Amino acid sequence: MTLRLVVATANPDKAREIVEVLTASGLDVDLVERPTGVPEVVEDGETLLDNARLKARALRDATGCAAIADDTGLEVDALGGAPGVFSARYAGPEATDAQNCAHLLAELARVDATDRTARFVTSIVLALPDGSELEARGEVEGTIIGTPRGDGGFGYDPLFVPAGGDGATFAEMSAEAKHAISHRGRALRAMAAAMCESLPDARTQE
Repeated sequence: MTLRLVVATANPDKAREIVEVLTASGLDVDLVERPTGVPEVVEDGETLLDNARLKARALRDATGCAAIADDTGLEVDALGGAPGVFSARYAGPEATDAQNCAHLLAELARVDATDRTARFVTSIVLALPDGSELEARGEVEGTIIGTPRGDGGFGYDPLFVPAGGDGATFAEMSAEAKHAISHRGRALRAMAAAMCESLPDARTQE
């Protein structure tokens, strides 16, 4: 049975990653576009999980379909875990990816390259029409470099070198290579496993 799924994010890159990883994990997913009339959800939660839950519930309630939402944060140790839950708006409410990256580099200007350890964390919530919910989390350790590298990815990807990635930034990796080790890929695979257990009819039929 195909699971009709609304992806809460308005970011097409995130939406594509979500569908690609869930499909590769053996789920039969039909993506339903986020309705244009649904207002943006105010992400005022204290944690990434809070924000993911707010978005998933809002889209579920607005459409009557299962809705999946994630919230992702970059936690830099030298900055006390910032930008964290404020990652998407680190340089301001309407900041672009480039502006957020520039602001991060400015904040790290006096931090030695050997002390720029960080991690990406993703929390995901699937809100189902019957009111039940599934949750998953994924994270990946890495470091922040001083100059952006790569043309792929989005967000802070040009600055983040994940552990186990052979020295490449996420923005320098193919989509497949990134999915294999990324925070979102790990969270989505954990979600896919939970969905296969809780929603067996959504599995791709062999």
